[in-house]
Amino acid sequence: MRLSHAFLSIAVSAALVASPGAAVADPAEPPHPAVRDFGNGPERNEVAAGTEKGQQAESLRRAPDTTAGADAYGWTHDRGYPRRTQLPVPAENPADASIKLGLAPYHAIAPKLNDLQRRSDRVSAEIIGRTHQGRDLYLVTVTAPESRSEAGEQSRIRDRIENAPAAARHLVKKYKAPIFVNANIHGNEWEGTDAALRTIEQLATSTDPRVADLMKRTRLYFNITANPDGRVNGTRANAVGFDLNRDFVTASQPEVRAMRQVMIDTQPVAMIDLHGYVNGTLIEPTTPPHGANYEYDLFIRNTYANGLGMEAAVNGLGYTAEKDGVRPVQIPFRDSAEGWDDWPPIFTPQYAPFHGTVASHTVEIPLRVNNADYTSLPVEELRRRSAINTDVAAAAIRATYGFVQSKHDELIADQIEAFRRGAAGEPSKVVPLGIVPGFGPEDVYNTTFPRAYVITGQRSATAAARLVDHLIANDVRVERAKHPFRLNGTTYPAGSYVVDMRQPKRGLANVMLEPGADISGRVDAMYDISGWSHGLLWGATVDSVASGALNVWSEPVKAAAPTGSVPRTTGPLVLKVTDAKEVLALNDLLAQGVAVTWTNDGAAIVPASARQAAKTVSDRYGVVFTPAGSATGTPLAQVRIAAAASADELFTLREMGFAVTPVSTAVLNAGFDWSATDVLYVSSGLSYAALNPAARTALDAFLATGGVITRGGTGATFNAAAGLLTATAVAGRGDANGVVRTVASGGPVGSGSPEHSFVYSPRWFTALGAEVTVEQSYASEGPLVSGHWRANADGTGGPDAARGQAAVVSGRDERGAAVVLFGTEPMFRNHPKGLFPQVARALYWSAAVTGATVTTP
Repeated sequence: MRLSHAFLSIAVSAALVASPGAAVADPAEPPHPAVRDFGNGPERNEVAAGTEKGQQAESLRRAPDTTAGADAYGWTHDRGYPRRTQLPVPAENPADASIKLGLAPYHAIAPKLNDLQRRSDRVSAEIIGRTHQGRDLYLVTVTAPESRSEAGEQSRIRDRIENAPAAARHLVKKYKAPIFVNANIHGNEWEGTDAALRTIEQLATSTDPRVADLMKRTRLYFNITANPDGRVNGTRANAVGFDLNRDFVTASQPEVRAMRQVMIDTQPVAMIDLHGYVNGTLIEPTTPPHGANYEYDLFIRNTYANGLGMEAAVNGLGYTAEKDGVRPVQIPFRDSAEGWDDWPPIFTPQYAPFHGTVASHTVEIPLRVNNADYTSLPVEELRRRSAINTDVAAAAIRATYGFVQSKHDELIADQIEAFRRGAAGEPSKVVPLGIVPGFGPEDVYNTTFPRAYVITGQRSATAAARLVDHLIANDVRVERAKHPFRLNGTTYPAGSYVVDMRQPKRGLANVMLEPGADISGRVDAMYDISGWSHGLLWGATVDSVASGALNVWSEPVKAAAPTGSVPRTTGPLVLKVTDAKEVLALNDLLAQGVAVTWTNDGAAIVPASARQAAKTVSDRYGVVFTPAGSATGTPLAQVRIAAAASADELFTLREMGFAVTPVSTAVLNAGFDWSATDVLYVSSGLSYAALNPAARTALDAFLATGGVITRGGTGATFNAAAGLLTATAVAGRGDANGVVRTVASGGPVGSGSPEHSFVYSPRWFTALGAEVTVEQSYASEGPLVSGHWRANADGTGGPDAARGQAAVVSGRDERGAAVVLFGTEPMFRNHPKGLFPQVARALYWSAAVTGATVTTP
């Protein structure tokens, strides 16, 4: 039985109660630290998805100042070292938040790296991406000089380790072990950047023979600042409000796509992600539950050993609680019972193992300098703390490269073994008890790998294409069937996609495609989300094939097949809105002024006169139009939204092509012109009760002609206070989250919805008035598929209480407003992409029914 660390356990529990999903290291972070995106692959018929250039093209298509993918910036893998790229130098910015702390401002980083490249043949700096605000992302490689042929040999060895692992063991001694240091992913956790710069300079200029040996046997890759916009602005999130360390299996943000590509291309055996602030310094490995798709025996053995080494290095600096305010290091696996887990693959160190990392850590440096401390403490104290934090982060880096240097052969052999197990299709290995001190039954988590997954467009061809492109972008192998085939009693058409689970990165394929697991009974407290599933939430039809031979004539896929089409028949066309691409296509047509009408079953009718426009958006977004026949609908124009919403919701709404104006209680109280708004969306930051009389009068007038969509507790409170729909909102346990089974009605919002949804702090609606229609309900057989959802201490708020209850409802307010209430989380962190069209249908219906957009502009 592991000892409980009282301080951390209390902090975790408080954070979960006060702010579901918030990180212990930063209690001030918002409940939904994110922003989202519905597609990562390129649009059909254009650049190949799954390639770095393809992702670059997609990023440029979406936002000209954002991008991802290394080769788009000239990072190729057959060049030697050093590379000596002359980095562009940004303009000086005296407002950079780093300056107050005595740390390196962003504008000083490029000159520093340019200087180090001039001074040392061990340093190569390259640009691997660009942020939303246009700042470059810098990757620095530190290693001994390599000729072009030597670099090519390293690339070939790396390729063999992944793709022919059973035959790669004899190459261990020739291979330079890759190490990845990720710094400053949270923008206001600054010091990892400065520790990285210090370490690079020390390694670049050292004459120590041990450093020379390190340079010959390793490559160290430093992502200098993973979040430059947040660093400059002094924010945890990036420029669009997204917590980058929650985005790795969704990859909605350019900074995350760049990091993902670095991990794919460098295949590190060890990595550390430098954060703050937990005192004493917190160093992973973690408490249970542990990710079931990792090769956890390899992972825990190496991660715990390196964690102990980092602990010795940090404590060895000599800082004390009495003299400096620095408490001794804590390792959650050893020192805590639960609450700091590695279950979800959304964090950097929990994503890296799927690309071969066998020692992977979050390091939380000790002394807080952000948030209230940043504004309230004297500059001298802030700089004292930052100097100590930089020392701590640098010690963690030194310990890690020392660990890799001493365990070079074993770490590479373990990476080979991880890939070998996947390629061989071996069962999930049960980790032996006691593999490291304290590893007990509570630490054992396993999964069952199927023989294969089959992805089809049965529900949505565009969703299937997106999912396939996303898998390929994550270095998962996908094949396309050339002919119809039969597996386990099911016949699949030609063109179906097959994910053979006998592949090196089967863990990543499975963690994305499997339904997940209900872990509610195993732990009480989780650090963040507990359920996710691309297979159930991304809108495609995904079948798991448990066993058997794969007798499929197929070919490897570099990009999903084109999916758009327009029928050759004459007459009006219909576009069924079941995918976010169809939302984007429809909003494109509306922006062009096409006279679209909206049907009550969630479809858009396009007049015959707009056939050419339909062909254009069909090709652009990969959507399918069919003959409309005699179908009719209500006129629809562009839907203009005023949104009091979380950052991730704003991001997703805009990404789907909606015009969105952020609002809040303060904005409405200051006087807001409702004439340019069709629908009000409320989920955060707006209280009807707190509106002044003038603002309330203006809002009530809007409700006679405009629609309302709400989500969550804030939305439910707004609905009740404004006297909209007759419905009582019942709250589930505040930290409950996961994938749930749902049943949709044939209503204007529920029609066409998937059989699963996502919840965080779930709600349901009872005591429904006569004007209310149930659009979606929680399944009566029990809603939770995967995640963590327990009842409250008094027995309320659990999944049993939600059985059969209304999850999404709609209706007309007596003033005229068409209202939809969501108790689910259909846009959470941009992840559940198959749910986005449900929100769009709510917006279209609400706008069309109220008559607020009866005529086109």
